[in-house]
Parts: sequence; structure tokens; C-alpha cells
Amino acid sequence: MFEFFKRAFRRPQGEPIVIVSGLPRSGTSMLMKMLDAGGMQIMTDSERVADIDNPKGYFEYERVKDLEKESDKSYIREGRGKVLKVISFLIKDLPDDNDYRVIFMRRNLDEVLASQNKMIERLGTEDATAAEEAMKEAYRNDIVRTRLLCKNRPNFELIEVNYKRTIEDPAATARSVNAFVGGHLDEAAMRAAVDSSLYRNRSDG
Repeated sequence: MFEFFKRAFRRPQGEPIVIVSGLPRSGTSMLMKMLDAGGMQIMTDSERVADIDNPKGYFEYERVKDLEKESDKSYIREGRGKVLKVISFLIKDLPDDNDYRVIFMRRNLDEVLASQNKMIERLGTEDATAAEEAMKEAYRNDIVRTRLLCKNRPNFELIEVNYKRTIEDPAATARSVNAFVGGHLDEAAMRAAVDSSLYRNRSDG
């Protein structure tokens, strides 16, 4: 019932911005690749190039990382009708003058942390393994906050996509995501964009 009234009284603010979000290393780049292959326009500055951690690319827009600090966020409007990647922690900082359809990637937290730690090791930065339990709790809280925010703000809609299930059945994810963003994408191309060989940090959970 709440969702009905939320949609009924929402004022359209141009085409929705499709937001791909999630925790770091949760599969957001894979989902961006799927949407790109499917025919959606990606809002990216291409500053962060593909590397060993993300061989298919990151599809990021560098300025988004400063969302929490910036007062002028009018540039976000450029993403109307496009796809923009925003880490889950920064969803709260998106301006209210747009409609958003958030595709939220979910991945086993042990896999997320394992992937992060391997990236940290390759970059030669500080080892974060000692703080894993605290990080897990922070991530759990972030997921809850994101869900509540998207439920309570009238210009937000949310769909959750499971990383492991996408690897196992990319066709199902392609169908659900395509329906969520309007049904105009090439689902075959989306399926083909999923590379199961990149699922390198696995958990039995």
C-alpha cells in the first residue's frame, strides 16, 4: 500500500537516472557492463581504466566520489535517461531533483572482503584483514540504510540483484533488470556480457 501511494504522488522529474549501486567489490562493474551491452548510455568520464581487478572496466564517474562533500550537484541531472554508478554509502547524498531507479548489487560479505583484501595486497596498501568483523557490521548497516532510504524517498525505486545468481543465470538477471528499467534493452547482449571466469573470490555461503 505504501508503495502505491509513493508512486501515485511522485512528481515526474524527467527521465529516471538508473543507479547501479552496492558495496565495493559486489559486482557493480559487471552490472554496468551488462547495461552498456544492453544498449543503455553510461555516464562515465573513463578516468579509471580497466586493470587486473576489473579487466572489463569500472564504468565510473570520478566526481561522484565527492557527492557527500559537494553542495552543487546539478551535474547529476546529466544522468537522466542514463546509467550512473554510485557506491551504496553515497546513495543518501543524491539530490532530490531527479527520479532514481536503483539496481542494488548483493554479494556474500566474505567474498566482498576477500576481493577487497586481494586488491589491497596488489596495491601494496595497509592490510585490512584484522578489521574484517567490524567492516562486515558496517556493511550490514549500510545495506539496511540503503534499503530504508529507497523505500522512504518518493523519487527512489529499488531492485536487488544477487551477484552469484547472476553468474549462474545471467538470463534471469537480464530479464528482471530490463523490466525494471523499461524493457527496451537487448537481453541477449546483456547475458553475453557476464564473464563467469571473473568470479575469483568464492564462498560456500
